[in-house]
Amino acid sequence: MPHTINPSDHKTSNKYRSKPYKANSVPETIEEFLTQQLNQDLLRFITCGSVDDGKSTLIGRMLWESQQLFDDQLAALKTDSKKYGTQGEDIDFALLVDGLAAEREQGITIDVAYRFFATNKRKFIVADTPGHEQYTRNMITGASTAEVAILLVDAKQGILKQTKRHAYLTSLMGIRHVVLAINKMDSVDYQQEIYEQIKADFEVFSQKLSFETVTAIPVSALKGDNITSRSAAMPWYNGQTLISYLETIQSTQQTQDGLIFPVQWVNRPDSSFRGFSGSIARGSVEIGDSVRVIASGQTAQVKAIIGADKQTTPYRQGQAITLQLDKEIDISRGDVLTIANQPIDYATQFEAKLIWMDDTPGQASRKYDLKLATQWTGATMSNIRYRINIGTGENEPVTDITRNEITSCHLYTDKPIALTIYASSKELGGFILVDRFTHATLAVGLIRQVLRRSSNVHKQVLTINRQARETLSGHAGKVIWLTGLSGSGKSTIANSLEIKLHMQGKRTYVLDGDNLRLGLNKDLGFTNADRIENIRRVAEVAKLMMDAGLIVITAFISPFKEDRAQARDIIGAESFIEVFIDTPLELCEQRDPKGLYKKARAGLLPNMTGIGSKYETPDAPELHIRITSEIEIPEACDQILGLVT
Repeated sequence: MPHTINPSDHKTSNKYRSKPYKANSVPETIEEFLTQQLNQDLLRFITCGSVDDGKSTLIGRMLWESQQLFDDQLAALKTDSKKYGTQGEDIDFALLVDGLAAEREQGITIDVAYRFFATNKRKFIVADTPGHEQYTRNMITGASTAEVAILLVDAKQGILKQTKRHAYLTSLMGIRHVVLAINKMDSVDYQQEIYEQIKADFEVFSQKLSFETVTAIPVSALKGDNITSRSAAMPWYNGQTLISYLETIQSTQQTQDGLIFPVQWVNRPDSSFRGFSGSIARGSVEIGDSVRVIASGQTAQVKAIIGADKQTTPYRQGQAITLQLDKEIDISRGDVLTIANQPIDYATQFEAKLIWMDDTPGQASRKYDLKLATQWTGATMSNIRYRINIGTGENEPVTDITRNEITSCHLYTDKPIALTIYASSKELGGFILVDRFTHATLAVGLIRQVLRRSSNVHKQVLTINRQARETLSGHAGKVIWLTGLSGSGKSTIANSLEIKLHMQGKRTYVLDGDNLRLGLNKDLGFTNADRIENIRRVAEVAKLMMDAGLIVITAFISPFKEDRAQARDIIGAESFIEVFIDTPLELCEQRDPKGLYKKARAGLLPNMTGIGSKYETPDAPELHIRITSEIEIPEACDQILGLVT
């Protein structure tokens, strides 16, 4: 059973409490306990703020004060406090939450830690989030399901940059109620002036944010001041205690109108049953409702609903269910269902706030995998509009996105997806970007606006198509993509290859990097962002020329794997031949036909591939040609011809 704290029989009680805490009324029977628990609502909240502001200690103190510790937990806490604690002979409440060995050794929070506790008025799930900037992604994880945030501030330190970052992220993630817990008041002799100054500073900063309420409470997590009972050390404060606030703040988890049901699984245990399983992201559904598949527009009526319990419909937001429909229509994982006359957006372009979480920079024109609810698609950042300066709140121009930066971006997807703005639905308005090669999660995105293309722009169907043009040419259209360092021999090989193909009666065209930069791409420089856009344009042009029935030979350094993969996607894998001209850097520098390496070595070309910028070698090209001398050029052409003819 939970450990009961009684000042008369525990020597440590008064040591950790400013005055005795009146325990919650304890149910006398298990039936009484279950009834009390079932009738209570649940509040999810997070603790956040800068490192060492006392987040874990605060949660540990709340668990202690709410009498949620069992005797064996209390004994373990005392033992761990002696071994790992940072409070001398006193109990270190942070150890109740910091469970990882690395957290205990360093005295910091690294991962998100969730804890459940309850008072006689409400149940709680609290997420203790790390304060270090490098663990911002973990803070976002905790904030994604929270309704209230406790933002801690060290009374000695005041409002820090990371405090502002967490406040901004809290607002961005849709949390509307914030407690400004000004902690460690014992370390500043409980001075009201310090409390008032920090409160005023945060009020000025938070005016730019979307909070509905900000409640400042002076506390000492270590001593227990203003946690469950008023502190005798701060008679000047007459507001709520922290627990009282959490017990009375109105929950924001209210069911919104308009069904959104992402299909997670097509449930087919046998030939007689076909259902569609998932969790209701928004709204409600009941038997007899007419629902629509957003992607196809097909409609059907709900014939039956199978849930975890045998409740009467409707089933509401957050519940996991399986739907059976009155007729067979095409539905698979990733589809989204809505009420038939209440459809949501189905689009390919939107504006979003991106929170970048990886060391690899995010760049415009680069392609990523995007996951939104159960939907997966390729996505490209068409434009990085600006980044947000956390300190000033100002929007600043930027060409790429670095770790922990928050930016506004335009994105477009390879195919239409069902989506809403984040304020309308977290599930259909929030997404992640994933690296296409490493599968690492790179960023969290929150949709702010759906961008629609002009309704007057449609793909025109032409009578003479690619097949007709290839028949006239007498051969299939292809794209031979030569990649390698500057001076590797790409242009020489491309020219020789075209001569041989021309002599065979093939229709060809060479797209050379220098030639395109004199015309189509003359507006682009040599930054990473410009190089990405350069390759994207080349791929689109090559696709058009291939559609005309030509064999297109491209000669570009194209140093990044992701950009070559994007070119393959644009052109089509069945028509794309990647040829890696693998010439040692030393030989390229000896040739140096344009004098570029000499300038790079002198520091005049800081982004020169192979010197100041990395060349990412292909993993599995259709052809890998190793060049060690000039006499190998004809042989290289013959190898490529073998793939074309």
